[in-house]
Amino acid sequence: MAEKENTKTITVNKKARHDYFIIESFEAGIELVGTEVKSIRQGGANLKDSWCNIEGGELIVKQMHISPYEHGNVFNRDPVRQRKLLMHKMEINRLYGLMKQQSFTLIPLSIYFKGSRVKMQLGLCKGKKLYDKRDDQSKRDSEREISRVMKERNRG
Repeated sequence: MAEKENTKTITVNKKARHDYFIIESFEAGIELVGTEVKSIRQGGANLKDSWCNIEGGELIVKQMHISPYEHGNVFNRDPVRQRKLLMHKMEINRLYGLMKQQSFTLIPLSIYFKGSRVKMQLGLCKGKKLYDKRDDQSKRDSEREISRVMKERNRG
């Protein structure tokens, strides 16, 4: 009998969906210390300007901010230190090949708890141009207008 894994989303990188086309998404574990996990439980994580890189066969997340834990003391770490992400070697090698050949970028999309473990959803992304962002905005505006008109039509 399979147990249902409870997931609790901590933070979502909304800017990533605005600035990038997300081609594929992956799940990775994060190597953290105890006070960082406690701070994440309180919602002290921010993915706004973060990105991932592969260095020496290891997946590293950079510029991810985890606020210092208030009740921590000497065990608190630097809030924006590089953190190692945990994935299988074959997946890392595949991502490395895609990043080099097709100029994709790895962007953290969200942080969540899966059971008691902290996980990160990574997106294999391609950057949007300004006109792509304008197209997306106009599509959202038109869909919003259509739904508003339909709602009014159904009432009357």
